[in-house]
Amino acid sequence: MAEVLSKTQEIQSGGSVFWSRILGHQGVLIGVTIVAAVILIALSAPLIAPHDPYHQDLMNRLVPPVWDARGSWEHIFGTDHLGRDYLSRLIYGARISLLIGIGAALISGLIGTFLGVAAGYFGGRVDMVVTFLITVRLSMPVVLVALAVVAIVGGSLQVVITVLGLLLWDRFAVVMRSSTLQIRSMDYVAAAEAVGCSTTRVLMTEIMPNVVNNLIVIATLEIAHAIILEAALSFLGLGVQPPLPSWGLMVSEGKDMMLFEPWLITIPGVALFLLVLAINLLGDGARDITAPENRN
Repeated sequence: MAEVLSKTQEIQSGGSVFWSRILGHQGVLIGVTIVAAVILIALSAPLIAPHDPYHQDLMNRLVPPVWDARGSWEHIFGTDHLGRDYLSRLIYGARISLLIGIGAALISGLIGTFLGVAAGYFGGRVDMVVTFLITVRLSMPVVLVALAVVAIVGGSLQVVITVLGLLLWDRFAVVMRSSTLQIRSMDYVAAAEAVGCSTTRVLMTEIMPNVVNNLIVIATLEIAHAIILEAALSFLGLGVQPPLPSWGLMVSEGKDMMLFEPWLITIPGVALFLLVLAINLLGDGARDITAPENRN
């Protein structure tokens, strides 16, 4: 009984230390706050958006934001060149950015993690094949390949997510391969193999828990990377197609008026900057908190 109580107290103590590290990490707090706010805004977009993001009113086109002398509270962030409410499009645009970032990271993460862990654990010919695939992938410029594929297939939300997911797996593979190679030689892995654990059990119980912190960091980086790439593709007219309210597309639509109405590109540009910064801060903080040397 005393041993059970001691173990319970140890778990509770470890949990309190873990939460104290989170609360004491300024980058994590900032990142979590901004990302949580964006996710909440995206999920509640139909409830908080003041107008229909697709409704056009040419009589009220290019209305400036409320802080401008010509602005009004009816359109807090103004309207675009078609008279659509800019705040509403910005709110719905958060959905597009998060969906593309998370979707592309999931696809690339599954591919890269599978290849990297397989290469690091099995070695030999498997490692040679995976290394060759990584080399081939690194020889292809992401933006140019994405532009070519989207131009041929056609730009849409599904196509952008799929293309980015199939092009961003190399970083996952490289990091997972390196991490698995280091852990593969550890004594606890050899002990698990010696007692007859299956390969699947060794991978799931000995390898993956010790590389998950690296996986978290790479996932956050790739989410931010995918969001930026989508914005670049949309800016060039080959990403998310109108009338979807993508932040990159909003910047593209406002670039012709940037000298006369700079808020058209400033508002979505700042939104992109804050979201990508928050994701990177969250990933960096997650690496510090979940690193094996910082565990109890």
